[in-house]
Amino acid sequence: QVRLVESGGGVVQPGGSLTLSCAASGGFTNIDVMAWYRQTPGKRREVVARIDSSGRLEYNDFVEGRFTISRDSAKNMVYLQMNSLKPQDTAVYYCYAMIPDVDNYWGQGTQVTVSS
Repeated sequence: QVRLVESGGGVVQPGGSLTLSCAASGGFTNIDVMAWYRQTPGKRREVVARIDSSGRLEYNDFVEGRFTISRDSAKNMVYLQMNSLKPQDTAVYYCYAMIPDVDNYWGQGTQVTVSS
């Protein structure tokens, strides 16, 4: 059974930094796309950044160069380095993985709160 476990969330002051990590485990051969999404109460879940198996990166416009997504395919890990955090970045952040010919998977989410 495929499982995604996030870590690294917490409370940080505006302008601060956090790094989120996500570990994928379970019976799969390879992962195509790994991504980070976020969601706030009453709003739809939105993509933050994604990286595919060839290393191609995509970022949502609101990132504005502040975040960096990376992955270690050998360890089935994906990371999100977040700098210059703003209060509007406060959300639950979810890890996502697409396994070819199998399914899409989500982590349980990790809370990021940006507040002074």
